Amino acid sequence: MAFPKIGNMAPTFTLLNQQGEKFVLKDWRGKKNVVVYFYPRALTPGCTTQACGIRDYRKKFAAADTVVVAISPDPVAKLSRFDNKYQLEFDLLSDEQHKAIEKYGVWAMKKFMGREFMGVLRTTFIVGKDGRLKHVIDKVKTKSHHEDVLQWIDTNLT
Repeated sequence: MAFPKIGNMAPTFTLLNQQGEKFVLKDWRGKKNVVVYFYPRALTPGCTTQACGIRDYRKKFAAADTVVVAISPDPVAKLSRFDNKYQLEFDLLSDEQHKAIEKYGVWAMKKFMGREFMGVLRTTFIVGKDGRLKHVIDKVKTKSHHEDVLQWIDTNLT
């Protein structure tokens, strides 16, 4: 499955966050840029590094008129533990049925230590205030993800 095309409307979704509250992507049209990033599993080293970077840049994203949401196939309860442990304070969305994961083309065959399996590709999508997909980062570096995303937004959307 391929990623959505840049310039098209971003595929919409409604998912529950770590508090069990609905997050609806289309509700942000005309209001804020939205960074939608997909990650494999909460409470793992790479995913924690990535999430904590976003947390630490929270004020910078707000200044760039941008909200960040993170999507994984984890259940709400696990996302709540992840948020509580690291005080992430941004929406972690549960997609156990892979609705958004598949719409965005990030459910794919992966290899790890010689084993092949289906899983989430660590990928980031930047959606403009108009609801259109502006940029895709498919080679995410967990340590600099927050900086890379903010730099792209500052250069292209502000």
